Amino acid sequence: MTTDTPKFPFYAKLAFSLISLIAIFFILYIGQGILVPLLLAGLFSILLGPVNNFFKFRLRFPSILSCVITVLLFILFFVGVGFFLSWQIGDMMSDWDKIQRNLAFHIDRLQDLVRENFNISKREQNEMINTAANDSGRQIVGNTLISVSDTLANLILLPIYTFLMLYYRNHFKKFLCKLFSKEHHDKLQEIMTQIRVSVQSYITGLFGEMLIVSVLTSTGYYILGLEYAFLLGVITGLLNLIPYVGIAMAAVLSMLASLGASTDISIVLGVITVNVIVQFLDNNILVPMVVSSKVKINALVSIVAIIVGGAIAGIAGMFLAIPLTAIIKVIFDRIDALQAWGYLMGDDVPKTFTWRKLRFPFYASDETAAATTTTIPNETEIKFTETKTDPTVEIKNKNGSS
Repeated sequence: MTTDTPKFPFYAKLAFSLISLIAIFFILYIGQGILVPLLLAGLFSILLGPVNNFFKFRLRFPSILSCVITVLLFILFFVGVGFFLSWQIGDMMSDWDKIQRNLAFHIDRLQDLVRENFNISKREQNEMINTAANDSGRQIVGNTLISVSDTLANLILLPIYTFLMLYYRNHFKKFLCKLFSKEHHDKLQEIMTQIRVSVQSYITGLFGEMLIVSVLTSTGYYILGLEYAFLLGVITGLLNLIPYVGIAMAAVLSMLASLGASTDISIVLGVITVNVIVQFLDNNILVPMVVSSKVKINALVSIVAIIVGGAIAGIAGMFLAIPLTAIIKVIFDRIDALQAWGYLMGDDVPKTFTWRKLRFPFYASDETAAATTTTIPNETEIKFTETKTDPTVEIKNKNGSS
């Protein structure tokens, strides 16, 4: 007895897909407090896998001891970064009186510009600012307290989740093998290997990019003579972990800090110039060379993923957006029915162009671009052939028909 798989029309498949997407995003939004630390721990456990393997297989430590040492080193790294930031912020707070005076000077000049161009007096401007502050002040304080408590809880849970995922990772692999039939185990192994390589490549490249951006930005600010140059450079590197959005946030913070450190407004132009140069180098050199992810995602999908991640889970969602999108693309590329969606998320546009025998930028070749480009076959051409008719046959046909 054979059973045929039911085939649904296109509108039914579209409805099922939309309902599934709505359910997934609703679950992510409602359960973000639980899911975000788990997802972060999963990414960090993949990143720390080689370190754990070094202690476990090369130094032959017990499994639980190698996991503990790996997580402790991971914690020490972030504690060191936090100590440096707190030390620099402490030096900055020692100049708080000067910062307040400089900011008050710039605010006064801004109010003069508003009064001259829009005919709004300073008293009216102050009333508008106070009204807006009173309306949103309580809500801001409440949201801040909630976010601080959530952050502290996640900081406690994140190392625990990371340790447990490192310790039970073979258990999870066996679970996935039991979940699928043996005929799919080869494809499952290929997907897991590609996900591991992609996530490790992306996150390690991202931390390398963070270090280089911090050094470049700090050097630029130091040449400008900007106070707190190293602090602002490190903050720029950390915020650059959020693609597309982080560098803009860092530029705004740097401009505010420069205005607080000096009454000369022209230093803002220098800060903008440094950020533009660093961003140009980052996008055209660092991202292609340092962030060497094995999965290529086009810019449109990346931006949409970051916006959706930010709407669901804030800054943590923005950070998770790109690696999770890369994982989804790896899965789509290995499933026949979803390969079209994986191609849509990808990027096979050639990364070089030639002008007067010069190739810009020079970090890829035509062969590489051609290898990653899918050729779409042209439509079938209709060829017309000339046929010749024998005159004698034509005369016979005419005589026979007459």
